[in-house]
Parts: sequence; structure tokens; C-alpha cells
Amino acid sequence: MSSIYIKNATIVNEGKRFKGNILISGDIIKSISTTENNQLPSATNVINAEGLYLFPGVIDDQVHFREPGLTQKGTIFSESRAAVAGGITSFMDMPNTLPKTTTLNILNEKYSIGADNSLINYSFYMGATNDNINELWKVDPKTVCGIKVFMGASTGNMLVDNKETLSEIFKILSFPIACHCEHEPTIQKNIEQYRLEYGEDIPMVLHPIIRSREACLLSSSFAVELALKYNTRLHILHLSTADEMKLFQNNIPLSEKRITSEVCVHHLWFDDTYYEKLGSFIKWNPAIKTRYDREALLQSVINDKIDIIATDHAPHTLEEKSNTYFKAPSGGPLVQHSLVAMLELVHNKLISIEKVIEKMCHNPAILFNIPDRGFIKEGFKADVCIVDMNDQWVVNKENILYKCGWSPFLGTTFRSRIKTTIVNGNVVYDNGTINDDYRGERLVFKR
Repeated sequence: MSSIYIKNATIVNEGKRFKGNILISGDIIKSISTTENNQLPSATNVINAEGLYLFPGVIDDQVHFREPGLTQKGTIFSESRAAVAGGITSFMDMPNTLPKTTTLNILNEKYSIGADNSLINYSFYMGATNDNINELWKVDPKTVCGIKVFMGASTGNMLVDNKETLSEIFKILSFPIACHCEHEPTIQKNIEQYRLEYGEDIPMVLHPIIRSREACLLSSSFAVELALKYNTRLHILHLSTADEMKLFQNNIPLSEKRITSEVCVHHLWFDDTYYEKLGSFIKWNPAIKTRYDREALLQSVINDKIDIIATDHAPHTLEEKSNTYFKAPSGGPLVQHSLVAMLELVHNKLISIEKVIEKMCHNPAILFNIPDRGFIKEGFKADVCIVDMNDQWVVNKENILYKCGWSPFLGTTFRSRIKTTIVNGNVVYDNGTINDDYRGERLVFKR
């Protein structure tokens, strides 16, 4: 059984940081100590992490790796390569692919693709529609991360807008329903208004006015109303407004919450002042909104109203993005840069490193009931990453790993760098070298 010994690292785990060493045996963290171990198994790979930080691997609960059917944008292989270079060791992928992941057969086919191609651990959401409740019943909550409900139309148009169907979904399901919340009638009304004024060439700066804060709050409020009525396990994705923060609690432990929340890195980094420079390259749904919203979202991460930080990684080709308002799709690639972007906020003293690890590593494991991952603990899976907090670099076309070849962070200087990512006890990323032969494991859930 192979072993890895990481010594002299600054370990960040469960709200604490300390100088320590870990011994990995096979795929498990065998021991954690503050004194160096001089009696290691033979042929142990020793990594001296003096001056470096050791984190649990990031668990990203919302990505769109585009396979099957949209592989011109990205594949599970290409995007998991980018993810592992960003310190991510597990992901949960969304159902708006081609075909849409709305039957158990298609879901199982997608798991086969994941097993064959993913360099990191994986799970896939089952997608809800207005007429597939019978398929939702078939999903095994122990082997699938959750059910995705689009309560607002987005890329792939899987809108669920039938109130009776929504009520039934919220009533019958006992494991996480992950919701995209935007009120479609409000959005369509805004589109009509600005189309009359601008025709097809609507300025990108109007995206957060069209996909407005009112649209977000109306839909999120309705989702919370249904969840309270049926005691549903609701998880609201990619929150974007200060207004929505009143819907969430921060006075109970995460393990006891029935209604939980997520924010994405782009809503914590950008605001509407960036549209003039970046245009469609920061066009997401829900839209990036004001500085006031960005600051309120960050504060809600800190005070625990928001439970998880994720990416909503959603690549499109440069050709697709280089288009007018209605033709340029929403979404962008983020997994390679999500952790270093959050660590940049740590450098700027806007959030603590412990809080970043809590929201990106610990809480996804707690919220989705993933056993033995998300923490640096003896007996847990050896999913970890080593980070240099003081190794400055610039995002450029040569070091972007996404298949689409671009990033909204192009030209950005980061002061932290991912050095090594270990997945299930295997070094999959190390100082720019990726082990393309390794394959991750299907996540399981203790439910």
C-alpha cells in the first residue's frame, strides 16, 4: 500500500490552523501529528511543505462540465483537469446537458462517462421537469447528490414553472432539492421593455436590470415558502442579492438546517461596474449585481447565513461569448481559479482563511451528507491540497486549462498558488504536472 507523508505544513481545519504533519496510507489519512514521524513505511513519498498550507480538498457543489452533448464547450475530462489544478477534489454536475439528465437511464449513462473520464470525485444531479416526477421517485438518495430544479429559465431551458408540479416535488422528496431561483414572468417583462428601446443590441450593463433583484427575491421567497410548507430539504444556489439574505438563518448549526444557501465566487468578486470592461464574459444567470449586493453576500458568508461557496462553472466557447446580448449565452469557467480567488480576498483581509475552508470544503460535506470527506481527519479520505500563500502569478492564455481557453480572470494577479492536489491518496496535480491516468470515485451520501 502506497503512502505519502506531508510534513511541516500549516494545516487549516475546523476553524483552526496549526503546524503539523499527516501520513496518508492508501486512500486514507492514517495519522495527524504535530511532531515529526521518523519511522515511516518504506518507499513513502515525503513532501516537505515548510512554509506552505495544507487544506482539505475543495468540494464544488455546482458545476456544468458540459458532457454529454455540449463537448465543444468542455468535457468531464478537460474540466476535471482544470478543477484539480485549482485544488478541487470533488464536484457535483448539473443536468442541463444534451440529452438533459431527466431520466434514470440517462443519469446512469452520465455516471459511466464520469467513471471513465473524471480525474476527481464526482456526482451528478437528476433534473426535474414539469412532467418527470415518476423518474424522480426512482433516484437513490445514497448515490445521487440531489435533484436540480430550474425555477428560472437558463442555459438549456429546463424551466419548471407549473406550481402544482413544484408543490409535488417539494412534498415528496426527502433529500436536497437544489434550486435556481429567478422569476421568469418578471424577466420576460423586463426583456420586452428593453427590446422596445434597444432592439436586439441591448447593452450588457442592463443584464442585472433585466434579470433583476426583484426576479430573484420573488422566486427564492416562493421556494422557501414551499420548503417551509412541506419541510423540504431545500438548497438555494448562486444567490446574488442582499434582499434574499432575509430568507436564511444563521443561528442554528448547518447539520440542523432544512433550508440552506450557496453563493458563487463571481458574485463575491465582480459587481456591475465590471460590465463595461468584461461585457458578456461576466454574463451569468443570476446576474452579477451591485457592489452593495457583493458586500452583503460576503458578509452573509462570514455570518453564516450563506453556507457554501461554489463556482457554477459553466464554460462556453469564445465564439459563443463574443456575441450580442441575446446571442451570448450566460455562464463562464471558474474551477481552476475559485480557491485562489477566495484566497485573494483573504490577502485583502475581507475574510479569514478558516472561513474560506469552512465554506468550500467542510460545509459541502456536511450539507450533502458526504461521509469521510471535506476534513483533514484520521480515517477520512485523503483529499487534500497544498497551497503556497505567497507565490504570485498572473492568469494568461498559456496557463488556462479550460477547454474553452478563456477566463474572466484573464490578466488577474493572484498571490496564492495551488502546488499539489491529492485525490484519494493519489497525487493528481503537482506543480503544473497532471496525472491524466488517474480516475476519481463516485461520491456516496449518508442518508
